[in-house]
Amino acid sequence: MAYIHGQAQELKGFHAMAGHSKWANIQHRKGRQDKARSKLFSKLAKEITVAAKMGDPDPEKNPRLRLAVKEAKQQSVPKDVIERAISKSMAADGDDYEEIRYEGYGPGGVAVIVEAMTDNRNRTASVVRSTFTKHGGNLGETGSVGFMFERKGQILYNADAGDEDTVMMAAIEAGAEDCESTSDGHVITTADTDLNAVSTAIETELGEAESTKLVWTPTTTTELDLDGMEKLMRLIDVLEDDDDVQRVTANFEVSDEVMEQLSA
Repeated sequence: MAYIHGQAQELKGFHAMAGHSKWANIQHRKGRQDKARSKLFSKLAKEITVAAKMGDPDPEKNPRLRLAVKEAKQQSVPKDVIERAISKSMAADGDDYEEIRYEGYGPGGVAVIVEAMTDNRNRTASVVRSTFTKHGGNLGETGSVGFMFERKGQILYNADAGDEDTVMMAAIEAGAEDCESTSDGHVITTADTDLNAVSTAIETELGEAESTKLVWTPTTTTELDLDGMEKLMRLIDVLEDDDDVQRVTANFEVSDEVMEQLSA
């Protein structure tokens, strides 16, 4: 089986789920969870602020904000943090964030997309470029690797949400494009514009999801050995540690054997 960072591999049928939970286990075993959680809260709050500022501060009237708030709640962000983030969007002296996407190649020729929100484009570009260079990668122009990905909606459920047939039927009836299940859980894929409607429909059948968000799904992958994977992990770790970076997606693929070695 192959594994891809951050999301399930898109397949034509209902096949085995790729290793989003495996990646989380690696991070946990390496003692990154506490620090990562604090970073995650901050980045989710920033997404809420930007979504509210770009549209309506009422989640019921702003689909992007509604998804941002839902994801924050699913990640146990406190209610007062969510409310402050929305209020910040209406402040006259609030930060003016710009959304930027960087694209490049990491170790082993892996395609990497970096999504950022920044109040200083030059600072962020300099840091991202330097990070790629220092960790065996090369930052390219916008569009240089984007053609290797598709924008999709992703809904994650734990295994206890139901058996494979139950979840699959709920996904199909809600209008999802794909559903992949293993003993670890279920990954439901939707068109990017359908994520809000599909997730709402599915939750009436299965309850609240573990995660609901937009992702970049690789349409082609690059296989890495253990050495290449360790180098890529260092690049991703440094990128994700930057306050301006919201998320990083890479189209790597590794064998079960390499994944086990990384988890050890």
